[in-house]
Amino acid sequence: MEKSHIYDQFRTQVQPAIVSKLEEFRLLGYDSVAESELWEFMKKKKWKKISEDIKLYEIIDDILSVKIGDYMNFTAIESYKTSEFSFDDENELKELLK
Repeated sequence: MEKSHIYDQFRTQVQPAIVSKLEEFRLLGYDSVAESELWEFMKKKKWKKISEDIKLYEIIDDILSVKIGDYMNFTAIESYKTSEFSFDDENELKELLK
């Protein structure tokens, strides 16, 4: 089970900002981003360094300033981290290294 992030306490308060950012993503053609995925991105990427005295407006600003390119790069890297590569077949390895 994943441990709770200190900013999780603000999630319901910043819900309108999350929805607004997701609507922006949809206008740009990225329909498949979920609220939970955006929140995870924020926790893992934007809020790695936790500030104990962060203000609500700073969290909202962080959410609204997310660029789709940053989010997509993050998700691509995360997918590479979780994929399993099997090099049991030597031919597959040779094909990959061409």
